[in-house]
Amino acid sequence: MNKRILSIALASLMLVPVAGVAQKSQPTMKDVLGKYFLIGAAVNVNTVWNRDAKAAEVVKKNFNSIVAENCMKGEEIHPEENVYDWKDADQTVKFGEENGLTVIGHCLVWHSQAPKWMFVDKEGKTVSREVLIDRMYHHITEVVGRYKGRIKGWDVINEAFNDDGTYRETPYYKIIGPEYFELAFKFAHAADPDAELYYNDYSMSKPEKREAVCRLVRNLKAKGCRIDAVGMQSHNGLDYPDLTDYENSIKALAKEGVKVQFTELDLNMLPNPQNFGGAEISQHANYMKKMDPYKKGLTKNAQKQFNERYLAFFKIYKKYAKDIERVTIWGVDDGTSWLNDWPIPGRTNYGLLIDRNYQVKPVVKDIIKLFE
Repeated sequence: MNKRILSIALASLMLVPVAGVAQKSQPTMKDVLGKYFLIGAAVNVNTVWNRDAKAAEVVKKNFNSIVAENCMKGEEIHPEENVYDWKDADQTVKFGEENGLTVIGHCLVWHSQAPKWMFVDKEGKTVSREVLIDRMYHHITEVVGRYKGRIKGWDVINEAFNDDGTYRETPYYKIIGPEYFELAFKFAHAADPDAELYYNDYSMSKPEKREAVCRLVRNLKAKGCRIDAVGMQSHNGLDYPDLTDYENSIKALAKEGVKVQFTELDLNMLPNPQNFGGAEISQHANYMKKMDPYKKGLTKNAQKQFNERYLAFFKIYKKYAKDIERVTIWGVDDGTSWLNDWPIPGRTNYGLLIDRNYQVKPVVKDIIKLFE
């Protein structure tokens, strides 16, 4: 054989993988971070029904846990007093089970996105304390009981404190009083004694709110309630929260004997309206072009800030890994993130670790390196 032809043939053979030898794939977040804590994503109904097949594949490849973004909230799952809509919630749990994903339940008691009928009678008048307790009992019992043994844990109460540490005057608080915390946790525990139970809130780095939640944990334990973890939502920005305060909250909660969860992690890359803060969904401002500077993509400087900020948070998660049970990104990809429409609708935000083309962002490799 001609030597030149032989050389080309041998070179070509070297490029062909040997049959039966798998090519080594790059480790994903669930492969590496999953050894320290659950790493999850909030999933919408298009993902779990495979209508967004690319998002479904991203979830299966990169995460080991899911939480329903909306379909388990009161207004969705319990639209009328004696009517439940289980379809999407059932599919979410099924999607998790079929793909080896730990399912988290979100959420049982929340003043926002609550069933519209929950707090009023047929004449539209505020119900009595006894009636609301009964309604809350049946809601929690039905929802938790349906998924008994299939959901690892539940956000029992969501966003019940103001940033200054005072009780948020929700309908639950105004009608029942502060006892609704104890009642909700006891109802949930009775419905599934093996399920973990959590309290979840935003702006948890604020010292006053931190102390209020620590006090709640102590009070619930004193009354014999199960509480396993506190969720620090972590809807973060480039200049908030203060990282020292953030760490102090982790330490304070761990001292109370509960695990810490980062339940709704994202990074708002866009300018904020005046007086913007926290993650209160009722905040709204009108669209202005100057508030939407990255329609065509982040600038190099903005991308650098994004990378550095995410790495800063994950360095903290590595530092306190023994106290952390879960880190959940709030959404799957930038294109479907709630940040595109909150607090200003119609913007282009870049808050997650998966881009609009369903590609893992480069910073994820650096995050994985931190934990390898």
